[in-house]
Amino acid sequence: MPDSRDSLHDFAQQYGPRALITGASEGTGAAFARQIAAQGIDLVLLARRPDPLRTLAEEIESTSAVQVRTVAADLTSPTLLDDIADATDGLDIGLLIHNAGASVGNGLFAGRPPGDALHLLDLNCRSAVTLAHHYGRLMIDRGRGGIVLMTSLASAAGNGYNAAYSASKAFERVLAEALWVEYGQAGVDVLGVVAGLTDTPAARREGLVRPDGSGLGGFTPMHSDDVVREALAALGNGSPLHTPGEANRAAAQAMWPVPRRDLVMTMTDSNADLYGFDRLTAP
Repeated sequence: MPDSRDSLHDFAQQYGPRALITGASEGTGAAFARQIAAQGIDLVLLARRPDPLRTLAEEIESTSAVQVRTVAADLTSPTLLDDIADATDGLDIGLLIHNAGASVGNGLFAGRPPGDALHLLDLNCRSAVTLAHHYGRLMIDRGRGGIVLMTSLASAAGNGYNAAYSASKAFERVLAEALWVEYGQAGVDVLGVVAGLTDTPAARREGLVRPDGSGLGGFTPMHSDDVVREALAALGNGSPLHTPGEANRAAAQAMWPVPRRDLVMTMTDSNADLYGFDRLTAP
């Protein structure tokens, strides 16, 4: 994360003058908003709920010199670009943070309505494609900019009891890798952030993080401020992916040599234990 006057200037030069942050009403999205505002970059904050957005915007404007616009919009809408056009048309968006992407519950794929999986694809995949394409082309035209796609350690392999979520996050991870090389030809930095369990209001609502801040299943959650600090520091540093947190990086490295069959079963067992389901057997 930039901390000197020169590095602050460089960050704003590459990624300013304005950032669009999705899922910005709380948690990691709000942390991105605060830390990017500290770099002197104006903000467009997008989420479904207008009241938390307005509260965050007022907080940031009262503690910094940046201007903040808010947009209440649903990332799963088929008219997403039209829905946010009034707030962003004519603005020079130099940084896109695609942060929204909650799960819709866990369980066997065939035991849940197909609409749940399709909703996740709209939220985690289609909106990422829509926004990264639209704003990415504008960044390519001007020869600079940055895009951050928030993905997950769950993307490392298919997860029983979490099939659609893990698949959707794998899509975002691979998309970030591909755009890193494509957009990088034009001076646009792209980063996929492979986050582990993070202490956010959404994680607490889902029961993944307990009220005392400890994680379910023995996992130690990171603070959203730390995740964001590492993500912004990694943007433009030569790698398409970054996994925040030493423990998460160690876990990610440990997965690579594991045969796919074993990795799928290990992650499925972890989900079963985490959510109280029966363990499944390998076919």
